[in-house]
Amino acid sequence: MKPLKILTFSTLFPSSARPTHGIFVETRLRELLKSGHVDARVVAPVPWFPSTRTSWGEYATVAATPRREQRNGLDVLHPRYLLAPKIGMTVAPLTLALGALAAVKQLLDEGFEFDLIDAHYYYPDGVAATLLARHFRKPLVITARGTDLNLIPQYPLPRRMILWAARQANASIGVCAALMDVLRDLGIEPARLHVMRNGVDLQRFRPLPLAAMRNELGINGAPLLLSVGHLIERKGHHVAIDALAALQVTHPGARLVIAGEGEERARLLQRARERGVADQVHLIGSLPNTELLRWYSAADALVLASSREGWANVLLEAMACGTPVVATRIWGTPEVVASDTVGRLVDERSGEAFAQSVRELLAAAPDRAAVRRYAEGFSWEATSQAQLRLFRSLAVQPAEVLSHV
Repeated sequence: MKPLKILTFSTLFPSSARPTHGIFVETRLRELLKSGHVDARVVAPVPWFPSTRTSWGEYATVAATPRREQRNGLDVLHPRYLLAPKIGMTVAPLTLALGALAAVKQLLDEGFEFDLIDAHYYYPDGVAATLLARHFRKPLVITARGTDLNLIPQYPLPRRMILWAARQANASIGVCAALMDVLRDLGIEPARLHVMRNGVDLQRFRPLPLAAMRNELGINGAPLLLSVGHLIERKGHHVAIDALAALQVTHPGARLVIAGEGEERARLLQRARERGVADQVHLIGSLPNTELLRWYSAADALVLASSREGWANVLLEAMACGTPVVATRIWGTPEVVASDTVGRLVDERSGEAFAQSVRELLAAAPDRAAVRRYAEGFSWEATSQAQLRLFRSLAVQPAEVLSHV
């Protein structure tokens, strides 16, 4: 059978300058390519910035992104688009589409006549992809991943644009059912809504000996808790710090490791000092998956105190390493943590509530081998096959596409 040619479009995609940025989009695509039935190119725009001087921090890192590169066998183009201060959120879909236009045309001129556009993140990416799909007369699938549907629709103008894009798209995919419920509530026909959860790389994330990992990493704790994600309020690292402080009453040897970087770093350190646990909190920065593997395996539990999540990959990664989890009961998380044998869900996003759930988890002493077996039920195979079926059904002639949009 002739391979499907797909164009993956998203600002959430890794580069040599930012190797962990949007890695979940790359992972899904790479897993799909393993089927042998897909040929893909990637257009991953980045905001334009005039300087790569390191004094500009993250802006300079973005500016250092190459215009084109090969990543894990994938051809990735990084066109620039304008992200204007103050009005950026409103005009981003248009500037994003305009910035990507030449890159998409370049791929077509090179002979890559793609069958459909596979866009990720509904706003602004999905709206921009809708404009491109109309221009190039191609079918369009948009994948929702979290805040694009559980937060951004609170703003009136983006909400209208998201609804327009959802009506134009041939299909929408949600990484959890809760995200597709948002579009269903907005009036999108259920037949065009699909739930395809993220999987976990069971070879990359696997159990390693806990004691050996703690010895290698030079860390100990009773218990040793791990919190992973960007250092932003939404990820709830401050709640994890509060939980650690509350745990000191019953578990004075408890430690917390926070893996990630971001704007909240100084505030998190200050909070640890205020709670009297500065010596028990370790911020280790952002780590590649190869390093996270060791930290997952060393931890007694992963704590994820997020206020919003679509499908939190860190939960599956931890469980694939045999590590049980404690997480806020939000959005797609109950779909990930569907058994008390692998973790606890917390209704109240507070330090005391998380501390109590950690105590209950430790008392239950989950079998790490059983936690791993649970994670093995989340391989990528089912999701990749579902994508293939959907994409093939949409790989139609341009005239048919125009009749839809």
